Amino acid sequence: MASTYGDSPSASAALGPLILVILVIDAFITLALEVLYLPTYLGGTAFPLAGLLAGVVNLLLMLGVRAVSQRVAVMFLPLAAWTFGFLICASTGPGGDIMLASDWRTVLLLFGGLVPPLVYIYVRVNSGLFSRR
Repeated sequence: MASTYGDSPSASAALGPLILVILVIDAFITLALEVLYLPTYLGGTAFPLAGLLAGVVNLLLMLGVRAVSQRVAVMFLPLAAWTFGFLICASTGPGGDIMLASDWRTVLLLFGGLVPPLVYIYVRVNSGLFSRR
């Protein structure tokens, strides 16, 4: 019986790091889109839907990493990239301009993007503590 490309262990071992790199780059891309759409208004009211969706997107990125590796340290890679990108966006540029304003929407983006994935990692690491014996 002939083995297909996806069945060989060497193919999955070679694709794992490539998928991780793609997910880390995806974390930067999604952060750029979240920062772009953070100051969205619905009528005259600020409606930061990107701040709420950041946690869902980061959680999906972590689930994608879990499909490649079961190690918890590896699951932090997209979240670390997202956090690094957030800090870059929060700092001033060469002309003194800043992409993230100092208001509640930025705080919502920060906590909305970090809390759901961190809660998922916490529950995953401590799942043995919560199970019945």
